[in-house]
Amino acid sequence: MAKEDYYKILGVAKNASDAEIKKAYRRLAMKHHPDRNDGNPDAEAKFKQAKEAYEVLSSSEKRATYDQFGHEGANFGGGGFRGGGFSGAGFEDIFGDIFGDIFGNARHSGGPQAYRGADLQYNLDISLEEAAFGSDKSINVKVGTTCDRCKGTSSEPGTAPSTCSTCNGTGQVRMQQGFFSIQQACHQCNGSGKILTSPCRACSGVGRVKKKKKLIVKVPAGIETGQRIRLANEGESGLNQGPPGDLYVQINVREHHLFKRDDRNNLLCGVPISFTMAALGGEIEVPTLKGKVKITIPPETQTGKLFRLRGKGIQDIRGGVMGDMLYNVVVETPVNLNAEQKQLLTQLSSLLGQQHKKHSPKEQSLFETLKKFF
Repeated sequence: MAKEDYYKILGVAKNASDAEIKKAYRRLAMKHHPDRNDGNPDAEAKFKQAKEAYEVLSSSEKRATYDQFGHEGANFGGGGFRGGGFSGAGFEDIFGDIFGDIFGNARHSGGPQAYRGADLQYNLDISLEEAAFGSDKSINVKVGTTCDRCKGTSSEPGTAPSTCSTCNGTGQVRMQQGFFSIQQACHQCNGSGKILTSPCRACSGVGRVKKKKKLIVKVPAGIETGQRIRLANEGESGLNQGPPGDLYVQINVREHHLFKRDDRNNLLCGVPISFTMAALGGEIEVPTLKGKVKITIPPETQTGKLFRLRGKGIQDIRGGVMGDMLYNVVVETPVNLNAEQKQLLTQLSSLLGQQHKKHSPKEQSLFETLKKFF
């Protein structure tokens, strides 16, 4: 029975490039491998065909001979191409590429593997004023830094570690199960490729020591609770000359005794006013984050009325519109009245009662609503 054309098996043209041939084979190998098609003889046969075709077409010498003489070329021993296996690194290279696609390039070039240092978090409490206007805050953090005694080698000065016998100094071991084969850090040397014979006394062979470091955190204006500031490369130092991690400063804005911030960068403040001020109107001083200002209370002001000062709130952290100051007026009932004051209020109540509907419109509105309801 005549053999099927190798180009047709791989599904490529006769002028296909090496990269196209390799790509086609990888696709077929993944699809028809016996480990992924247990008990399927048709898949196994197609896998063997693809192997045989790739072994020939991936070799420039074999491919040229095949193109000239076909399957029965004399240079192939009269029996055609044997597809029982690959010589050299062809098979390993192909499947190394496949594993790289699946596991994100798990192969290692050899030597101790570098590891990035861990990220750290620092919780920073700030005042509302510091959040509103921004500030520079000094903090002290303990981080793992490269040991001064051993310079990160983990060995006592003047000594050297021995080569790990498990991974032969590569720091990597290959784990294979069926179709899959990946490399991972050697468990014996933790990926360093070396075994410590004389661990550094200062760091106990870790290569790092904890040190207190003073840093300046630039708090931007408009920041709020829950947001983080990233200080690049201020985390733990890396291992085997790996890059350091980052430090994340978690912000918590303390509660203010006067102001409360809303979700639109406005500041709210409750302002008590006297009974007479609410009735007759006047001018009062109110606080802001930058000092006191005066606002005018119009006559007949009711509890709950909001007064707004534009642009006196908090700057948006993204550079947007400035928030406002909002004052919620609360009419305060007079207390600790003497006899004369009580008498005057009684007289006022009597006078107001004669024209109750005129002087208490909200009360009359509620009264009429209740009458209709019941």
